[in-house]
Amino acid sequence: MIQEPNLSASEAAAELGVSLATLYAYVSRGMVRSIAEPGRRQRRYAAADIRRLARKSEPEATPPPLYWGQPVLESAITLVAGGRLYYRGRDAVRLAESATLESVAGLLWNVAADDPFAAPVAPLPPVAARIAAEAAGLPPMERAMAVLPALGVEDDRALARSAAGLQRTGARLLRWLTAVMLRRPASAAPAHEDLAEAWGAESKGAIGGADLLRRALVLCADHELTASTFAARIAASTGASPHAAVAAGLAALNGPLHGGLSARTGTFLELALGAADARRLVVERLQHGEDLPGFGHTLYPEGDPRGQHLLDRIVATLPDGPELAVARTLVETVFDLTGERPTMDFALVLASRLIGLPPEAPLAVFALGRSVGWMAHVMEQYAAARLIRPRARYVGAQP
Repeated sequence: MIQEPNLSASEAAAELGVSLATLYAYVSRGMVRSIAEPGRRQRRYAAADIRRLARKSEPEATPPPLYWGQPVLESAITLVAGGRLYYRGRDAVRLAESATLESVAGLLWNVAADDPFAAPVAPLPPVAARIAAEAAGLPPMERAMAVLPALGVEDDRALARSAAGLQRTGARLLRWLTAVMLRRPASAAPAHEDLAEAWGAESKGAIGGADLLRRALVLCADHELTASTFAARIAASTGASPHAAVAAGLAALNGPLHGGLSARTGTFLELALGAADARRLVVERLQHGEDLPGFGHTLYPEGDPRGQHLLDRIVATLPDGPELAVARTLVETVFDLTGERPTMDFALVLASRLIGLPPEAPLAVFALGRSVGWMAHVMEQYAAARLIRPRARYVGAQP
């Protein structure tokens, strides 16, 4: 059988009679495959998928909803469409130009009146503080997961499930998580300032480090229904406390295919920086069937706007040293060979390295930023007042 040539974005959209934004939405749902072809700089789209959609036949070929398929629940929080990310209708990249994580929390939590971050800073409750001290030798994520159950028991104010009550709980949680991850007292300072001070982001010659952290936190705040967000929503749907729901999100984020991807991306970048020839490294990985962590995102066939924004700021604010030159070569090589562009993970790992942050910083930044989104989804799920209980399509042996 002769395989049909794949189509350009404009050809595929014309074939379906839809806009480019709708085509990209089909790609993000797994309904159309986006393919990098050797010798072409722009991605192509599987002709067979386009023909199938045009005929509206073979519906069973559509991926199941839980695997990049059709939406499984309604949400008014975050939209990924047309290669862009929006928080309640506002472009996240534009917000990152000036917003703080706390102001984005106000947006995602639908804060209409009193600023929940204006409340006096509450210190860690006694049992939680003792556990945090005993877990000081653990990585930030594991330390936070050890402390959260105690916070759920000791934080009586979290029993207030009104909108304002949940917003105040979210503000306390963000401050407490920041304190636990940094092993320092809770602070009223914006999260990016706490991180920059604790990690010396502005004291190592990397002017603009605090600003990069601010932008990264904003861009990590939410990303629609990721695995960790779904875990948090499932927990919230049972009526579990916000602390338990956030703990569920942290547990899911810690997996190697989700937040743990930052560690693999860091290892890949380290290999590239130490290689005599970064292009040769990429070629050899591809020849051996190895992946390129930190490149290519299913929801963004034309490139992750979060990663691109952060990379642009890195180039604009950090010295153009040899490590940045190697990173540029790596980005150009991967795109030349595969058509894939860097993701938020790559940009966050690169920024952390260039401003001298500890190895655990990328995942900690990701988790702190995303905790704001988890709280937004927890609030939305409480308001829905419905248990999330999907059904499985049984494919085993019949009775």
